[in-house]
Amino acid sequence: MAGAEENVLGTYLRDRRAKLDPSAFGFSPKRRRTPGLRREEVAQRANVSATWYTWLEQGRGGTPSSDVLDRIAYALTLTEIEREHLFLLAQQRPPQVQFREAERITPQLQRVLDSLHTSPALVRTAAWDVIAWNAAALAVLGDYSGLPPDERNVVRRLFCDPASKTRLLDWEKEARMVVAVFRADAVRAGASDRIKSLVDELSRTSEEFAALWRDHDVRSYGEGSKRMRHPVAGEIALEYSSFAVDGRPDLSLIIFTPATPADVKRIASVMT
Repeated sequence: MAGAEENVLGTYLRDRRAKLDPSAFGFSPKRRRTPGLRREEVAQRANVSATWYTWLEQGRGGTPSSDVLDRIAYALTLTEIEREHLFLLAQQRPPQVQFREAERITPQLQRVLDSLHTSPALVRTAAWDVIAWNAAALAVLGDYSGLPPDERNVVRRLFCDPASKTRLLDWEKEARMVVAVFRADAVRAGASDRIKSLVDELSRTSEEFAALWRDHDVRSYGEGSKRMRHPVAGEIALEYSSFAVDGRPDLSLIIFTPATPADVKRIASVMT
């Protein structure tokens, strides 16, 4: 058996249960030699054998399954980051991502978007639904605020809005890239079921989307550039960078930076 100093999983489990209030879970707080829940109480909440759970804390329970780890995470009321840490300690890999619908971002992140005065910025989900934006994005990329929530999808707009082909100067290149990233993002975030109806719809209504989807290409968004034709400001060149939102692997922050001082002026001209 590994030495106690090497049993980091057991140490973590003991620490987490020691921080829990027994009375919050209906257990009597009386006659306890140590703080927190007892091992058998955690085992009861996780629906596992008390003997096996004791072995797990002692470093001799073997590698637990993902289902058991999820039940232990529930029993210990772990946060998402604590649950991920549990999986990394027990299985040396993060848990399978569980897609969560997102309708809004935090006020603090919105303030970050709003601070970018001439850089269009938005936050999208793994299903490519846009859930937040700044004033520059509305002026340059389109008025998401004026669209119903189910129409604020980048992929849908790219293939269903005829104006997208006139606004994007490299539409075919952009479309191929978007579909490849869309596929990769959905699988990575566990959103395959969530996008199925959209994929089916677009495959029926857009031959271009159907052909690109059949290619099974996958890509990361990362960094790049795009050129677009604005109806008022004319041609605008943008560089973009994609950032993960900490604690939400299903959300991406996309910032479009004007490529030249002239592009900054063009964007500023449509925001006044």
